Amino acid sequence: MSTNETDTTTAEAQPAVENLNRKQPFPRGFLETISTGWADRPEQTPPLRAQAPHAAARRDALSAAFPGKRLVLPAGTYKQRSNDTDYPFRAHSAFAHLTGWASDAVPDSVLVFEPTGETGHDVTLYLRERADRTTAEFYGDATIGEFWIGPRPALGGVASDLGLATAHLDAFDTLPGDLVLEEDADLTRFVSELRLVKDAYEIEQLRLAVAVTARGFDDIVADLPRIIDTPRGERAVEGIFHQRARIEGNGEGYDTIAASGPHACYLHWTRNDGAVVPGDLILVDAGVEVDSLYTADITRTLPVSGTFTDVQRRVYDTVLEAADAAFAVAKPGVRFRQVHEAAMAVIARRTAEWGLLPVTAEEALDADAGGQHRRYMVHGTSHHLGIDVHDCAQARREMYYDGILEEGMVFTIEPGLYFQIDDLTVPEEFRGIGVRIEDDVLVTADGVENLSAAIPRTADEIEAWIAGSAR
Repeated sequence: MSTNETDTTTAEAQPAVENLNRKQPFPRGFLETISTGWADRPEQTPPLRAQAPHAAARRDALSAAFPGKRLVLPAGTYKQRSNDTDYPFRAHSAFAHLTGWASDAVPDSVLVFEPTGETGHDVTLYLRERADRTTAEFYGDATIGEFWIGPRPALGGVASDLGLATAHLDAFDTLPGDLVLEEDADLTRFVSELRLVKDAYEIEQLRLAVAVTARGFDDIVADLPRIIDTPRGERAVEGIFHQRARIEGNGEGYDTIAASGPHACYLHWTRNDGAVVPGDLILVDAGVEVDSLYTADITRTLPVSGTFTDVQRRVYDTVLEAADAAFAVAKPGVRFRQVHEAAMAVIARRTAEWGLLPVTAEEALDADAGGQHRRYMVHGTSHHLGIDVHDCAQARREMYYDGILEEGMVFTIEPGLYFQIDDLTVPEEFRGIGVRIEDDVLVTADGVENLSAAIPRTADEIEAWIAGSAR
């Protein structure tokens, strides 16, 4: 049967009924009834999607890097949450990047590069064909049957949509010869480094992700009174942001951190089960993943009452100073690690001035014997951002941390200070204060552009933001 044909007759559907009857204890009357009486649903041939030419260029680069080798990049499959329920499917980032198939990708699909000699490859996308009403799976398989989960794409539609040759997944199992799987170290490294510099489509999608994320932060600020009145206000923050992420995107790019009071000092606080209390700060680290799977990653720290205390503002302004120092050095030709070093110089200097360090700032910054200031900011200042929140993570050190900034790179700048509630090395007035400011930046020809600059950032701007939302 061709990918664009439909079939509604009982006679032609009968083999599917017989196959199903051998698998499932359904009565014959049900099987005969369920296979008839359906209106025609002709397959639509979608236009080529916007990212298809960009994905084709990425495939060309991958082909050139592995001449004569068959390459296999799986989309992945469902992951069990519990019993018979699964987590929502999300395709592997390398697969999505190379196909342009994003939030609508079909589980278990495989992208295969078949060598055509010493150079070049024929590229085929293998996927499980739609389980329409001519198949036993239509009503007998709740995982892929269209009776259960709705329409699925046909081979021809996917080929038209992505500009890729397609074949049924069953044909993948018959391929002869050796395979270079995506788990191969060289292949994994290459597809990670392929994302270090973003193309025009990726930058457009990251701008979109930031814009939707900004609206999510606006939602949180506007709803602060209800958040405060909710016993587990951190959950309210998470839920408010989730609604925006699902309405305008695919979801969140990572688990939202809604960390109020001393929870803000835990870098990966995702339990989000605490109250949001006036007088405390709440650190919100959240990012919307849009339908293309590109995500923002933004943090703002807000005074719950609407106004920073003197100590909170002192800590906040120091973190902002560190972020601004990182912005000042970021430009093409600078090493990625220098962005972090600029921020850490501020953190070391200020914590030394406050009497928190057993050494001078200069001694703390010594690469061999220093690091004392890292007690209060243990994480890095920046990471690459894109189709993964921590994008390009498998790139070589010399390409990433020691790499040179280039126009088109997108990364975060996110210094912080965290004084845990039981940390006796800091004065009591500092304990329980955690601050992080995180922005997403694009390297331009002569510097960087703050993609998230529209989200209030200084202490005065944040206080005005909260006051304006309360009107």
